[in-house]
Amino acid sequence: MSLINTKIKPFKNDAFKNGEFVQVTEKDTEGRWSVFFFYPADFTFVCPTELGDLADHYAEFEKLGVDIYSVSTDTHFTHKAWHGSSDTIGKIKYTMIGDPTGTLSRNFEILREDEGLANRGTFLVDPQGIIQATEVTAEGIGRDASDLLRKVKAAQYVASHPGEVCPAKWKEGEATLAPSLDLVGKI
Repeated sequence: MSLINTKIKPFKNDAFKNGEFVQVTEKDTEGRWSVFFFYPADFTFVCPTELGDLADHYAEFEKLGVDIYSVSTDTHFTHKAWHGSSDTIGKIKYTMIGDPTGTLSRNFEILREDEGLANRGTFLVDPQGIIQATEVTAEGIGRDASDLLRKVKAAQYVASHPGEVCPAKWKEGEATLAPSLDLVGKI
């Protein structure tokens, strides 16, 4: 079952952000675009490359009004320890949510119940709390923050331009489509 066009479920989790422990709930996402970026575990191999890539692009997400929430089933204490011991993770300025009970991971249907770890999954949530895009990859396949940025821009464009859609590989400033009977069979 797809989570596209469904509202995120309530949650309340401890997190690490900018040297402090904070609490995050679904209310923190209201009125803002959000990315929930699930990964299996801290102190691993592919995960720091992905989180570092997000950190390198974080200013661009901020300019678009997008909050980034990385999530694993580690605790917020583990996130702090990783942040302090890794140069790659140390550059992260976005919120790192701890999900040791797996509740948030279950809410997004991304938890591997038999292992207690989240799958590698990305969820783009609009300001109304509705999931607009998802991506789930196998354990060894890392994601690309620049492609996620492209998807965010496309989702924001479509949200602010009713009646228009973004074709494959669309980039900001390129032509969009206005679906109509006239376009059927012409593309």
